[in-house]
Amino acid sequence: MNIDRLINRYFGDSYSSPMIEVFDSDTIYNTYNDIVGLLNSKPDIEISVLQSLSYCFYEVLDNVLTHSERQCGTAIMCYLPENSKIQILVADDGVGVANSLRVNEKYAHVTEEEAVKICIEDGVTDGKGMGFGLYSTARLIKNVGIRLEVHSGEYKLIYDGVDTCVCHEKKWSGTIIYLELHSNREIDPNEVVDNRTDCEAQYNDTFCMEDDLDNLW
Repeated sequence: MNIDRLINRYFGDSYSSPMIEVFDSDTIYNTYNDIVGLLNSKPDIEISVLQSLSYCFYEVLDNVLTHSERQCGTAIMCYLPENSKIQILVADDGVGVANSLRVNEKYAHVTEEEAVKICIEDGVTDGKGMGFGLYSTARLIKNVGIRLEVHSGEYKLIYDGVDTCVCHEKKWSGTIIYLELHSNREIDPNEVVDNRTDCEAQYNDTFCMEDDLDNLW
């Protein structure tokens, strides 16, 4: 995987060096904990953003191991406090969105272009998951995001929380999920996940000490 290409394409304008981690089934939780834990240490990031992001981020990491037919992936994160912006990218060099979906008889004839267009919709899956990870990530972008990109094969979806477009792109053999979001806006974490799980409590149990929670009130 060409990590330099990813950094230059998505983080080239950043003022600080991004955090880069390669993960597999044995280290996925460490990668999740390292990146979210680092963001959690920044007091100027709105906690409701982190409560929402933490759920979506783990789902995107897990998608690599569940759907890409590869044993590892790469996660890159950059926090830009001067712009109140978080950038996160998760990439793999696996089979891609379309080939993954084609395992499901319902999407047996889906094209690359159609696949990247529908992959953020609720319930779209190859049958190995619920089809909720990218859907909830799109809801995160709708609430507090700047941009979500899904690049697979020769097509890329761009979603800004309002409008969606799919365009032809230089081929990436695998899948790239990239998101930018505002770090300083208060949102309802459980609305992001459509109230199907309590991501607020899940985050608090992992990253917030009881004294920290008391200080929020």
